[in-house]
Amino acid sequence: MFANFTFENPEFFWLFLLLPLAIAWYFWKRNKQTPELKISSTKGFKANTGILPKLRPVLFVLRLLTLLLIITAMARPRTVDVSTQTSSTQGIDIVMAIDVSASMLARDLEPNRLDATKNVAEEFIKDRPGDRIGLVVYAGESFTKTPITSDKAIVLDALEDIEYNNVLENGTAIGSGLATAVNRIKDSEAESKVIILLTDGVNNAGFIDPNTASELAVEFGIKVYTIGVGSNGMALSPVNIVNGRIQYGNVQVEIDEELLKEIAAASGGKYFRATNNEKLEEIYAEIDSLEKTEIEEFRYYNYDEKYRPLVLLAGGLLLFEVLLRLTIFRGFI
Repeated sequence: MFANFTFENPEFFWLFLLLPLAIAWYFWKRNKQTPELKISSTKGFKANTGILPKLRPVLFVLRLLTLLLIITAMARPRTVDVSTQTSSTQGIDIVMAIDVSASMLARDLEPNRLDATKNVAEEFIKDRPGDRIGLVVYAGESFTKTPITSDKAIVLDALEDIEYNNVLENGTAIGSGLATAVNRIKDSEAESKVIILLTDGVNNAGFIDPNTASELAVEFGIKVYTIGVGSNGMALSPVNIVNGRIQYGNVQVEIDEELLKEIAAASGGKYFRATNNEKLEEIYAEIDSLEKTEIEEFRYYNYDEKYRPLVLLAGGLLLFEVLLRLTIFRGFI
């Protein structure tokens, strides 16, 4: 309720320290405000049992409330409504090319390589509100899951739908995956164009040589970050499918790191190796820090002054006190 409530001149609240002094002064002088007459006996006088003398302190209370309201008004209470508008001064378009071959179901990352990649990629996408992002998936062949778009809901839904199936020819066509990503982003008018290529194997399928695809990326000014996913040594990986059920066995992890390093170096990018979930998160965090979009934020403040009602109320109380002094309490003050 009071989250947007502020005081422009809060230093005037120090005047509240005068109120206890005023109260002390009132009680000290109270007995001297009524004239005294010394007589030998009061037997001949009738005691005044009226209520007005008892209500006389109300005048002081009204004066005290008036001072309190005036001090609060001097502090200038007001509410502020803040609206923001952002604009990107350097937009970045990103295409994430994700390997969805059967080997991505290996369980050396939890719960497997593909799901671990999706979980980390989801957070990466959410942290890029000012950028356009697209998705490309590939195995033995490749296709565009979603073109580059600023609608993060569409990208996240497409990412969630990525899974291993038999629609794509089995294998790892790194060249085709990279070429498809290049084709999707090459005509972008963004200041910076980036491809994040993730794989867990070696190029063993497709009709496009990875080096050729890399040269296309360089020609169109596209920076490529490559990520090799997989632990060192053996990993529990799919070895066969029987009656629709995947059978697992320990398989040697093979990633063409030299190729991935060459692709990254040629385009001005960087190669990373993700051997576990934590390392994969660190890699995406580093890419996020390397490719920052410059955001310019404009803030608009709308102030609504609240001191006027306090001043009017203080004036009303002061007028009410004066009227009481000149009428009801005139004979007692």
